Amino acid sequence: MAANEELGARRTAALPQGEIAYRERGDGPPVVFVHGLLVNADLWRDVVPPLAEAGYRCIAPDWPLGSHDIPMPPDADLSPPGVATMIGAFLDALDLTDVTLVANDTGGALVQILMARRPERVGRVVLASCDSLEVFFPKVFLPLVLLGRVPGFVWPLAQLMRIPAMRRLPIAFGWLAKRPIPEDVAESYLGPARRSRAVRRDVRRFLSGVHHRHTLDAARTFGEYDRPVLLAWAKEERLFPVSLARRLADIFPDARVALVEDSYTLIPEDRPNELAGLVAAFARA
Repeated sequence: MAANEELGARRTAALPQGEIAYRERGDGPPVVFVHGLLVNADLWRDVVPPLAEAGYRCIAPDWPLGSHDIPMPPDADLSPPGVATMIGAFLDALDLTDVTLVANDTGGALVQILMARRPERVGRVVLASCDSLEVFFPKVFLPLVLLGRVPGFVWPLAQLMRIPAMRRLPIAFGWLAKRPIPEDVAESYLGPARRSRAVRRDVRRFLSGVHHRHTLDAARTFGEYDRPVLLAWAKEERLFPVSLARRLADIFPDARVALVEDSYTLIPEDRPNELAGLVAAFARA
């Protein structure tokens, strides 16, 4: 559950798939954020304020990826294509057009699926170090796809992640963030799955659908995607090689790569001000 007040007022949106909580700050052209697995809108806590001050309407939802406080109905489709459809439904519900989508980590895969299936409300896209092509998930996280299907597995995982040393392991945040996650933010990310059986059920449903066929299928459409794409990639990336970004840039008709220094995958954690500046300049252009 995103708790940082810097993200703005907390609101909810009723979607066909269920209720989504989000935070909103600022006025102007809309920027919608899509986080990855086992984090929430607090990921953007240091990105939103400078963007809002630069004249953008920043909308940061808690997607049902394990750090949300409103569980989805048992019949909701939480496969990667299902969550991508949910993102499109969210844009519909708020009647947002010419949207700048900003996605990181697992969220990048979801946005790519949305770009392939329902691009009509999207004006431009920022993909920041994320799953793509044949890398969905990275190899180090592939065991989660299998273990996540085991009933009860998510609870002990969330319990172990209460220990700071465990969070620094490669299978946790160690290769995602170059710097330790603050304790209050780590609790925001990991607390919901520890406390709620329904949230753990949502995580298992998402993990059971993860497969690189979804990102590869989406990529087959990118040669016809005529809107601008910025690939903001960590130069020291340990999970998604910079070569992935360059391959995507070669596929999209209008794309460029911007390398971010001194960061791992979670650029919003490691270099939020630089990411905010890249998004603002890209949206203005």
